[in-house]
Amino acid sequence: MASPFLPSLAQVAATVELAVAPVFLLAGIGAFLNVCTGRLARIVDRARGLEPRVLASRGSEHDRLRDEARLLDRRMRVCNRAIFLAVLGAVLISLLVILLFVAALSDLDLGTWVALLFIAAMLATGLSFATFLVETRLATAAIRVSEEVLFHEDQRD
Repeated sequence: MASPFLPSLAQVAATVELAVAPVFLLAGIGAFLNVCTGRLARIVDRARGLEPRVLASRGSEHDRLRDEARLLDRRMRVCNRAIFLAVLGAVLISLLVILLFVAALSDLDLGTWVALLFIAAMLATGLSFATFLVETRLATAAIRVSEEVLFHEDQRD
């Protein structure tokens, strides 16, 4: 008879099988984090390039550039929130995998905790995706051409 602290190979293999799906989920979240950090880096670069132009400008140009800087600042905050939520989801999934092995090694019934961790991980990950969607909508709004430019009559005739 196997001791609860010395699991059989079959028990360990079954636990590894259970842990495979959450581990693949971690890989997906890692790829998503790569996308988010790339976007954040581009936003930061754009904001740094914009700062001297804001300080050197006057009048309506200054107002336009300041508004763009404010939008970039908002996008940075939203992107950081998406990154935080994705990392939180990854941490919760890591805890879930650890809990699966603790349950298998100790013969404890931790099913409720595993389910709750999975729900929390999916909630954090889903909120991260939703937050990322907000950031992409902000970015799309920022690149629209203003009506002033689209309908400006050329006065050089």
